[in-house]
Amino acid sequence: MVLLMNRPSPSSASFAGAVRLSCVNNNGITSSVEFLDNNIVKLTVEVDEQEFDSAVDAAFKRIAQQVRIPGFRRGKVPRRILEAQLGHQSGRSEALQSELPNYYHQAVVRHRVDVIDAAEIQIVAGEQEGAVVFDATVEVRPTVELLGYENLRIEVPNPQANDEEISFGVSALLTEHAELQVVERPVLDGDQVNINIVGSYDGEELPGLSAKDYDYKVGIGAVVAEIDENLLGASAGDVLEFDAVHPDEEVEGPINFVIELLAVKQSVLPELNDNWVASVTEFETIAELRADIGERLATRKLLHARQTVDVKIVEALAALVTQDVPTVMVDTEIRDRLQEMLAELTHARLSLDEYLAQTGKDLDQLRSEFREPAENAVKVDLALRAIAKAEGLNPDDDQLAAQIDESAKRAGTDSATHMATATHMATLKETGGIDRLRADIGKAKALEWLRDNVDVVDETGAVVDLKPPEKSASGPTDQDDPTTDHGEVK
Repeated sequence: MVLLMNRPSPSSASFAGAVRLSCVNNNGITSSVEFLDNNIVKLTVEVDEQEFDSAVDAAFKRIAQQVRIPGFRRGKVPRRILEAQLGHQSGRSEALQSELPNYYHQAVVRHRVDVIDAAEIQIVAGEQEGAVVFDATVEVRPTVELLGYENLRIEVPNPQANDEEISFGVSALLTEHAELQVVERPVLDGDQVNINIVGSYDGEELPGLSAKDYDYKVGIGAVVAEIDENLLGASAGDVLEFDAVHPDEEVEGPINFVIELLAVKQSVLPELNDNWVASVTEFETIAELRADIGERLATRKLLHARQTVDVKIVEALAALVTQDVPTVMVDTEIRDRLQEMLAELTHARLSLDEYLAQTGKDLDQLRSEFREPAENAVKVDLALRAIAKAEGLNPDDDQLAAQIDESAKRAGTDSATHMATATHMATLKETGGIDRLRADIGKAKALEWLRDNVDVVDETGAVVDLKPPEKSASGPTDQDDPTTDHGEVK
């Protein structure tokens, strides 16, 4: 009898170089694990006759709920009657189908086997009677040999603000406080004009394209390009009439425009001096303003540099893994990414079929696009696990319990909840969850270790310090925008 067992939740243990381990459980279940080639393990599980007979008895109780036997209420039929009516093998077959997954999962957790695929189950004894023995062959997460991660060199843009960038920030502030003045000259690009405009189609005025005393900035192309083209070079008092292509491509024929140019205005910037700075900001001098803009720019650029480092670390880790990664892990990652995309589409009230129709793709193309990033994600997972192991970053049980307890404190739970940590840890061990949690924490620490140990340089090769600078009482934050917020505007 051969079964294909669903892939259980994996643990994080690795067994590179091991040959065979054994474990005897107190409840009559013996298991052992043998490590084969190509990241395959074989778990052998033996359930003694008495233990399995309890499973058979439970199976007959379930069967009793499903069958009708004259003279007995549903669910109250004794096992001996069911065996006489249906045969002893009916209960045993039901027990094999229902309990083998549990026995298999217990063995996976007990031996801390980090399975990544469904297992093939082969019953080798006990299908008819006696103790049950079965083999479970399954692929496990490989370990990778990672060379060179200690000497990674990451290049990022220099996070210091230069004079040109600071001057741009000053110009943006000046523009924000610019005033419009009427001028007696032809229209130039960037001017603001005051106009009466009438747009009509096929002899009928279009309300949406008609307005009186309307202010319009030349050069933005907000309606149709022909408006800007005809306004350039015109003077106050001119009346312009021209045709333009209808913005709706499905409408045939042009739109007719008549524009009366009432006034031409240009933007006049305030004079940059210490008095003006003091009148519109919290600073007293141009130098103080420029220093503040520089600090804000540096804060933003530093944040971007740190984000760039994370992206490039991930790219570098994927490149360091040169061995082939298991196809099943890549396929699982693709499936997870598709599920995430489906959730996002559902949130946007869009079906997958609608999305595919809009993008002109099919599901196979979508999977194909996900394959390379999914493969890189698997490589990064394996690389981070390797670094966590090599650098001793995986927490032990005491450290793990302390982190769980600390998380409970940060969440604001009471002391009674903290006391439940030991119980929670025991549950995690029984289900294999403790190894998953330990691996996740180890990977997070490995990424942090890399952030602290990679060489970060700018375009010139100069070392970049990614630590945030000391902030003054009125210093900038990561969210400050140096082009729009320069202290308290008076």
